[in-house]
Amino acid sequence: MLNFDFYAPARILFGRDTQKEIGALLKPHAKKVLLHYGGGSIKKSGLYDTVVDSLKESGVDFVELGGVKPNPRLSLVYEGIALCKKESVDLVLAVGGGSAIDSAKAIAMGVYYDGDVWDIYEESKPVDKALPVATILTIPAAGSESSGDTVITNEEKQMKLGYGSPKLRPLLSVMNPELFFTLPKNQIANGVADMMSHVFERYFTNTTHTDLTDGLCEAILKTIIKNALLVIKNPQDYDAWAEVGFAGTVAHNGLVGMGREQDWACHGMEHELSAIYDVAHGAGLAVLTPGWMQYVYKDNISMFLQFAVNVMGVNGSYRDPEGMILEGIARLREFFAKMGLPASLAAIGIGEDQLELMAKKATWAAYGNEEYPLGGLKKLYWQDVLEIYKLVK
Repeated sequence: MLNFDFYAPARILFGRDTQKEIGALLKPHAKKVLLHYGGGSIKKSGLYDTVVDSLKESGVDFVELGGVKPNPRLSLVYEGIALCKKESVDLVLAVGGGSAIDSAKAIAMGVYYDGDVWDIYEESKPVDKALPVATILTIPAAGSESSGDTVITNEEKQMKLGYGSPKLRPLLSVMNPELFFTLPKNQIANGVADMMSHVFERYFTNTTHTDLTDGLCEAILKTIIKNALLVIKNPQDYDAWAEVGFAGTVAHNGLVGMGREQDWACHGMEHELSAIYDVAHGAGLAVLTPGWMQYVYKDNISMFLQFAVNVMGVNGSYRDPEGMILEGIARLREFFAKMGLPASLAAIGIGEDQLELMAKKATWAAYGNEEYPLGGLKKLYWQDVLEIYKLVK
């Protein structure tokens, strides 16, 4: 096990009607907030009115900025920064899923940054100060409600980059599984693929003596697999949603990655799909993850055998570990299919014409600088990334 420093201060308020408490929760921390959200779904559902009423009743002033899209855009972040500065906002409240929360975090750190906030993403500049962020989660997927991470798409450059800092962990997050009841099934499936990938990126490692976090990863994955099928069947199953929602939070608050080298190759490869083709992040991960497993498993047979047995329930002869591993990967593909997720790049509208460019962008080989291979379990250079794209085309 490696040395680590774990700090996860985000307060999670879980359960029925917790969204009604948001005004009282924020009053000790803010006089004026930016209410940040996506399209019209929170207004159709009545959540917008609930939040506004709660803020008003508690005497918390607010301004608002809607319009967050999946793969949140840098252009809207710029608008939010300018609005916060103009209105002297002292907290950003994101109501939505990972896109709204990631956009809120970008705004929060951009308010105090003396330059273009995109520089922080592109050059990994340190963040010394950021506005506090609070969230009301409407889509369990990204885990952004408790993480210090944010991902933003630069439309002009066709780049999608992530950034992480302890300064960006939300002050508090509200999670009521009832708010998930009206989600379309494709969003449910995409969210499940995303949260599972957050575990996979940490679970598959060359670090040894990680029994505790191995077990935590496996428990989260099995919990998601079991309960995701229940919510797809009945989107109003509160108990199943509670399991899935909380699993998504624990999957990405950092705990299950402590003491182990992490990978993150699949996320790096998928960001290129989203940046150029604007595909749903979870759908892209569902396509890439089994292909990545197929390409790298021989570099750590024991780790993938453990996954096949402990997560996917494969039984077989240990004299044939590769057969068991391939069965585990096949079962993962089968689960994704049951969720209605795509199995190929073609299924999400991606042809072969941009594969080499995306592979080079993913490793920065396209920018004329030093190449930065993806992954921890196996280093992937652009040629490797290209081969994985081809495996799942």
